Amino acid sequence: MAKKTDDFEGINFEIIFSGRSNVGKSSIIKQLTGKNVKVGKRPGVTLKPTHIRYSDLLLTDLPGFGFMSGVKDRKQDIVKDQIVRYIEKNTDRVNVAVLVIDGASFLEIVQRWEERNEIPIDIEMFELFRELGFDIILAINKVDKIKNSELDETLDQICDKLNMLPPWKQWLDIVAPVSAKKGELKALKSLIRQRLHNEKRDDLFKHF
Repeated sequence: MAKKTDDFEGINFEIIFSGRSNVGKSSIIKQLTGKNVKVGKRPGVTLKPTHIRYSDLLLTDLPGFGFMSGVKDRKQDIVKDQIVRYIEKNTDRVNVAVLVIDGASFLEIVQRWEERNEIPIDIEMFELFRELGFDIILAINKVDKIKNSELDETLDQICDKLNMLPPWKQWLDIVAPVSAKKGELKALKSLIRQRLHNEKRDDLFKHF
């Protein structure tokens, strides 16, 4: 299940999962694969990436970033540095980067940061993935907490904050609204399989 960080020989396809603490990354990976990834007892405890490997496919759950209750600022910076270091070190191996955000609170978090004239780390990470040329999937989790009547507008605003011109439905090859809590991951599974198919790796479908 979880692999040591140096046990990467023979990996040809890596999918990284990144996101704030408590956005549901580990729950999504568990729902996708049926396997548990090791998580800390409270947000911010896990500093190192954890991995699930299937033959030459590696799924990497990066530590959660952002504000963490009870975790000192210095440690939060260390977490961010560890994530960026891992990504930059393994750029050549990473095929797909899945950024998981909390659809119900993302806009509120962005607004708080913007009021301080700062860029939220979620947006920084999205831009980093773009700069490195990764094939990005934006998994917008917890959409079950958004009223149906407000869903399209909320998704439009989220895309706008990430420099993807609304309406969000023109980004269906990138944006996957999901609810890990309700087991509704069809959009995300479909986009991951699409990436595998593009790489002629339909043999890996069975893992999703």
